[in-house]
Amino acid sequence: MSAPSAALHVVRGRPVLTWRCARPWLAISSAARGGGIGQRSWVLNATVVTDYDNPDPAAHVDEMAAELGLSGDGVGLLTAVDVRHEVTAVDGGVRASVTTGVGCPIWAAAHEEAVTSWKPGTINAVCWSPVRLSEAALVNAVATVAEAKAQALLESGVAGTGTVTDATVVLCPTDGEAESYGGPRSRIGAGLARAVHAAVTAGLRVQNPRHGEDPDFAW
Repeated sequence: MSAPSAALHVVRGRPVLTWRCARPWLAISSAARGGGIGQRSWVLNATVVTDYDNPDPAAHVDEMAAELGLSGDGVGLLTAVDVRHEVTAVDGGVRASVTTGVGCPIWAAAHEEAVTSWKPGTINAVCWSPVRLSEAALVNAVATVAEAKAQALLESGVAGTGTVTDATVVLCPTDGEAESYGGPRSRIGAGLARAVHAAVTAGLRVQNPRHGEDPDFAW
């Protein structure tokens, strides 16, 4: 079962990446819309304004999905990063599509007083496994994404393990024998870790990743 390719759209003047599934995939996600574990028919990663403060982001995603003709249950990710800077990496049959923004990186276990100011910055990861994963392996895979992301940040000199708004979705086919493990030394988790690490590392090289009105940056 092949993962769908991303398509770029414009909704109300801002770029949106969408993945439309020919049939539902099993997904685990931390997203505000479509989070948890369940079958999902689409994923979108949308650029929003830098000072985004919509009190109901899930409803906002549903509005965009309706404009794009996306039907059924899906996953919606939001970011101040221009999603045209998305980086895709493939390893071991696993595909990771990541938008990387680290305007305000944090250390996960830092005391709250260590965070002196808030700035937008989000790392969104959309990851596709070529084979079925058990629910336990899906949970394990989310941890693998976090570990690989943190490694990429550390190696790139970013002082933090991520940002306060990072979101992840890992999807796999709904049929076939399920892999039991998704850790970084498992059959699928190893490729996932390397793909996420490569995509985040490349994304960190992008200069000024936030959305802007650049006339030379064509749709």
